[in-house]
Amino acid sequence: MRTPRLLAALPALALTALLLSGCAANESYESATDSGSMPGFDGGAEVPISEDSASDVVDADRSVITTGYLYLTVDAPIDAAAEATTIVEAAGGRVDGRTEYGPQSLSSRMATDAGGAELVLRIPADRLTATLEKLKALGEVEELQLSSSDVTREVQDIDARVTALRSSITRLLALQDAAATVEDLIALETAISDRQAQLESYEAQQRYYADQVDLSTLTLTLGSLAIAPVDEPDTFLTGIATGWEALVAFGSGLLVVVGVLLPWLLVLGLIGLVVLLIVRAAVRRGSSRAAI
Repeated sequence: MRTPRLLAALPALALTALLLSGCAANESYESATDSGSMPGFDGGAEVPISEDSASDVVDADRSVITTGYLYLTVDAPIDAAAEATTIVEAAGGRVDGRTEYGPQSLSSRMATDAGGAELVLRIPADRLTATLEKLKALGEVEELQLSSSDVTREVQDIDARVTALRSSITRLLALQDAAATVEDLIALETAISDRQAQLESYEAQQRYYADQVDLSTLTLTLGSLAIAPVDEPDTFLTGIATGWEALVAFGSGLLVVVGVLLPWLLVLGLIGLVVLLIVRAAVRRGSSRAAI
């Protein structure tokens, strides 16, 4: 009676065929692409991507991560930070980081600044331009930098891996109910656990890329007028203005030096006067003795 044995061996044969097909898929993917595992994550099982999906990257919606830096000179940095927060939240964004510092004395300029602030803003990518214009209106733009990184291929690669892993886990769960031996059951549970761990890793990458693509990151620095960068003169009139400001700054610095040295000069002058009187008195006494 070979038929019962053959029927009993069918689940084991199906499991073996499934595992072998998974290995074959891994080898075909590794030989077809040089991308390998994503940066910062272990490779795990590789999921093949069809040539059609790879060639459609240009036609599909692009996934772009945008980051930027904006430096503004404002009258009141702390108040401007509150306004910037309101602008970003009204656009559907959020503030991921906020640093503020109070007024500081500027000895080199004989002035006190109005403090400052630095904000890490997350702004919806489709509203970045409009929000940026509103932020720029808060003060004078000293520096603006924007950079973009296209991660379309990475996002599509991860999506394909997630889809394939979910399908693989579904098939393995179906086979688990039909396992004929303990060894088959253990092998299936091990395969399911391994693919589940890989799936969770790729799903974490999906969430990371989705957050970075949907929300652009802008670092906003707010400084006061007292520490604003000095504009370089480019005309005759601006040259005169710069020269006058330099002369005033030099005079102010000179007054500071005189003020610091004046007490010492007074003390040294008094000491010199006393020494001079003593010397004169001694000379007069010597002259009087010589005359006698």
